[in-house]
Amino acid sequence: MSNAGLKASITSAMKDAMRAKEKARLSTIRMILAEFKRIEVDERIELDDARCLAVLDKMLKQRKDSLTQFRDAGRDDLADVEEQEIEGIQTFLPKALSDQEIAELIDSAMSESGAESVRDMGKVMAVLKPKLQGRADVGAVSGLVKKRLSS
Repeated sequence: MSNAGLKASITSAMKDAMRAKEKARLSTIRMILAEFKRIEVDERIELDDARCLAVLDKMLKQRKDSLTQFRDAGRDDLADVEEQEIEGIQTFLPKALSDQEIAELIDSAMSESGAESVRDMGKVMAVLKPKLQGRADVGAVSGLVKKRLSS
C-alpha cells in the first residue's frame, strides 16, 4: 500500500456507499474522512497508514464509551447510532488479534526489551504498541503485561 493506502481505500468505500445509497455507512465514512482532514489541516501533515489506524482506533474507543453511556441512560436511539458507527469503523481496521496471538506478542516483546519487572513495563509497551494498533485494546494488553511482569 502507498502512504495513503488506508485513506484511499476509505475514500473508495465512500464512493461505493454513495452509489449504493447506504446513508448510515456513508455518514460514518464521511465522519472518518473529516477527522483525517481535520488532523491533516491542524498539524499540516499527510496521514500515513499507521496514523490513520491510530485515529480509527481512537474513534472506535470514543464510540464504545458513548455507547455504554447511552445504554446506561436508556437512550437506545442514540446507542443504535453509535453501534452503526462502531461497525462502520471496524470494517477499516485490521482483523483483531486472538488471545493466543496477543500472548505471543507479549512474550516476544518481553524478550526483545529484556523486561524483568514491572519497572520495565514502558519498554515492553513501546515494542508492543505499534503491533497492536487497531488490532487489540492497548489498555487491556497493558494489564496483561503488568500481570506477567509482576508474577
